[in-house]
Amino acid sequence: MGNPKGFMTIGRKDAGYRPVNDRIYDYGEVEQTLDDKDRIDQASRCMDCGIPFCHWGCPVGSKIPEWQDLIYKKDWKGAYDILHSTNSFPEFTGRVCPAPCEKSCVLAIHNEAVTIRENEASTVEHAFNLGFVQPRIPEVRTGKKVAVVGSGPAGLSAADLLNQAGHTVTVFEKNSAIGGLLRFGIPDFKLSKTVIDRRLEIFLDEGLIFKPNVAVGKDISGDELLAQFDAVVLANGAEQPRDLPVEGRDLKGAYFAMEFLSQSNKRIAGEIIPEEISIFAKDKKVLVIGGGDTGSDCVGTSIRQKARSVTQIEILPKPATERADNNPWPYWPNTLRTSSSHLEGCERRWSLSTKRIIGENGKVKQVELVTVDWDKDEAGRWVMTERQGSEEIIDVDLVLLSMGFTQPVHSGLLDSLGIEYDGRGNVKVNAKKQTSNEKIFACGDVEAGASLVVRAIEAGKIAAMNVDEFLYPTE
Repeated sequence: MGNPKGFMTIGRKDAGYRPVNDRIYDYGEVEQTLDDKDRIDQASRCMDCGIPFCHWGCPVGSKIPEWQDLIYKKDWKGAYDILHSTNSFPEFTGRVCPAPCEKSCVLAIHNEAVTIRENEASTVEHAFNLGFVQPRIPEVRTGKKVAVVGSGPAGLSAADLLNQAGHTVTVFEKNSAIGGLLRFGIPDFKLSKTVIDRRLEIFLDEGLIFKPNVAVGKDISGDELLAQFDAVVLANGAEQPRDLPVEGRDLKGAYFAMEFLSQSNKRIAGEIIPEEISIFAKDKKVLVIGGGDTGSDCVGTSIRQKARSVTQIEILPKPATERADNNPWPYWPNTLRTSSSHLEGCERRWSLSTKRIIGENGKVKQVELVTVDWDKDEAGRWVMTERQGSEEIIDVDLVLLSMGFTQPVHSGLLDSLGIEYDGRGNVKVNAKKQTSNEKIFACGDVEAGASLVVRAIEAGKIAAMNVDEFLYPTE
């Protein structure tokens, strides 16, 4: 701990966002950065706790006190090396992670947690700018070949570590570019795609092989993959969205959130979206159904597309602003979260259920909502009931369904492989991330359900370690 009194003499200082009237006119990253002095001051606030709850709260096990101390000492290379030792791409998590580490920070007891996530992003940028991030080309190749299906955070994490172990790794991606959820699901204003491309260039120099525009199960069969590779890692996500089974769901103007977001990202990247399938919010009254991060991304994207208005609804009650007694530190706080997109001009409402979508000439025109109440039954389970007489109809032109994902898509590749599913429909794996076919491993959302980018990265690490052990068993 470089400054033992830092946490007492220096307050938390967030970098904040670019001004609203500036950022809503482009897709540049919304977060600002602190200068070096401020960033070093923020790192000095780390208390190097005897029990580092931040480390406990981080899914990738980041050694947070150690690299905070090195930031304080202006050792950007040392800080980056420690960061990178547990995370293949801290530049991604430094931008999009909800920072469970900060929620677990001892200073969070007083809402003054160390700015760990912003410090992480700053460290990586310093490392790149100062030339510390260089390709690490494996000195020896094992002769073993591994296929990774899916190029999101789990797939890239597994691919990176397997490549570093000396195996020849080929990453298959069904879309036109590598990145999966990072490229096609997360808006540019949260994660610039140049940040992804920068890391991919290093991976290419290190020997990773990328195959975009190849849908495994269609362009190449699962059997062919198993015949050509010594092991296969499934990292193709949980892409089956939760649908809304109500009247009017099939009207033009009602879409899944990821359809909308991926189109937007492709459009920004220069792809031409055919008019007949284009989903665009300009001059429309937009209703986002679902209160999570993906819904928030729909809000920010709609605002940048010049929507007339944006409303986001959630079926659950409005969260409290402070922790409840049964939700103590250092656990994740079930409290109200407000994103940069929410601050740009969005009406947020809670405890609302969608009864039907009303159309005119085959297009969305209105939506009927009803207020719901939540009470516990005799068994202590929460039960939802509609509040009598609370129905309302609102004018809507575009409905975006952002209610999460239920499971990976079974049809095609997964069914053809004949592997087992668990009770939730995810690919069933053991503690080694190994499926019912010993040659096939799975990691990330495809086996655990939709979750955080940082959890996917950790799952990729675990899968890579066990694939390596499978290829070269120890005595």
